[in-house]
Amino acid sequence: MRVGFVGLGQMGAPMAQHLVERGLVVYDTRPEAVAPLVAAGARSAAGIAELAAACDLVSVMVRDDAQVAEVAAEALPAMRPGGVLAIHSTIRARTAAELAARSGAVHVVDAPVSGGFMGAADGALAVMVGGTAEAFAACREPFGAWADLVLHVGPVGSGTRAKLARNLLHFTAFTAAAEAQRLAEASGVPLRDLARVVRHTDAITGGAGSIMLRPTTAPLADDDPLRPILDHVRALGEKDLAFALELADELGVDTPLARLALARLAAGLGLTPEDHDG
Repeated sequence: MRVGFVGLGQMGAPMAQHLVERGLVVYDTRPEAVAPLVAAGARSAAGIAELAAACDLVSVMVRDDAQVAEVAAEALPAMRPGGVLAIHSTIRARTAAELAARSGAVHVVDAPVSGGFMGAADGALAVMVGGTAEAFAACREPFGAWADLVLHVGPVGSGTRAKLARNLLHFTAFTAAAEAQRLAEASGVPLRDLARVVRHTDAITGGAGSIMLRPTTAPLADDDPLRPILDHVRALGEKDLAFALELADELGVDTPLARLALARLAAGLGLTPEDHDG
């Protein structure tokens, strides 16, 4: 499968680097972004249409929906029937489905990635693919060059919806981290020490992902085997959040997200407030 890559920025360049030995064709509006990949063995295309005509899989990692639409407008008419246009950019949930509806015999998949430029450099990204089973089968192996978790999460558009859910957790956690830092700072705790503890323990426990155990967000049945585990999590969480909020009140630190977390923790775990550990 001949692979082309459009968009060689902070994420696209290291992703593309893992594909050079496959006879990679690359394009970017910035010559300085193309040069290192050409030096490594890739071929530079003069434009998007030229790249698309030469490739079976065209990966796109550009900035936003508008740029994705521009690339697709040039690439889709030039691609061969059965080819795959893969959008790795984080876009609106509806954009990929809209492109697929007018792509003709070319498959469109939305395949956003998670793992940052570090994961891209190491070939250790996670990629969430939305598209047909046929399209997924075609791009699974090339995606594996730069990702060590390649998931087919549903029809076109599903990859983006998965990425947006993942990033909701990511950036909400940043807000929680800011609250934690304000509390630590007011308590006289060095923020860099707190950061070291968080990074160390999250690497062991998996952080927020460690409680993502259920196949549904519906309330747990009384005989669900996860109930004792999550009820224990609820008991610890409610205790520790209550103590943290007590400290925040004493120090005059505003922690609205923590208060919301305490109020909603039980329901989020599939439990009711009156459930008790044991």
